[in-house]
Amino acid sequence: MSDLGLLPKVAAIQMAGSRNLEVNLDEAQSLIELAVKKGAQLLVLPENFAYLGCKEISSIAKIEKSIGPARKFLSEQAIKHKVWIVGGTIPVAAPTLPDGLEKRMPSASCFVVDDSGCEVACYQKMHLFDASVDDKKGSYLESSEYSPGNAPVVVDTPFGRLGLAICYDLRFPELFRYLTEHGAELIAIPSAFTSKTGEFHWNLLLRARAVENLTYIIGANLGDRDHPKRPTWGGSAIIDPWGKVISEMQEGSGVVTASIDLAYLNDTRIKFPVNKHRRFSLAKPQSSSN
Repeated sequence: MSDLGLLPKVAAIQMAGSRNLEVNLDEAQSLIELAVKKGAQLLVLPENFAYLGCKEISSIAKIEKSIGPARKFLSEQAIKHKVWIVGGTIPVAAPTLPDGLEKRMPSASCFVVDDSGCEVACYQKMHLFDASVDDKKGSYLESSEYSPGNAPVVVDTPFGRLGLAICYDLRFPELFRYLTEHGAELIAIPSAFTSKTGEFHWNLLLRARAVENLTYIIGANLGDRDHPKRPTWGGSAIIDPWGKVISEMQEGSGVVTASIDLAYLNDTRIKFPVNKHRRFSLAKPQSSSN
């Protein structure tokens, strides 16, 4: 294993979240500064870090389509601290058609911003959370406000090939298999996992996705378990390719950091070549002619 002092460090940022954009950005800024002080070079913010619970998603999405306040914030913070940021999710309006009509509802978009402030990748959440949960909110219907994305994203970074997934995506292992087959060495998962489901499934699923794919997992979650309408679990964590929890926290706001050792990842994949032993492909089987 490499000298830990030379290894890049990543951070999962956990926020409480509110409906107030200014409050959210102030909290994010403070936690970004904390992560930088801890030596992090790649920072992952949670899902809905800027607009949790906001009702005017369509209007917000139109503003953010043209680099609104949340996207501008990410760029400014990346430039200021010379870090890469995985920007949670931001609602972004769909492209406008020639007749002036929008093709579909906004997407929950996760931007990767490099240390010069440039948006180098954008992943649109593919799996939308339409489910009933026995919590204070009761039911969730993301498809009433968002359209699903249709393309997985893996991007080159100085810290390794980075795959992207968002919250409910965590329950779909085929997405993570795709990301790994396309070179992902670490996968960032900005989330707003509910307190009810998070208690039983969050850490379990993070570790499962790491073990199945022999990859680093960075899970950044919202962490307000006492929220009056939508309690979120927290439990932000960084998992290594063997499924070991390197760093984690429980509820509240804060930062967890860990070093990423790609030499260790590659050595693990060589010694335990599960990725080469697969007997099934992600491709859909052809229909039988019989």
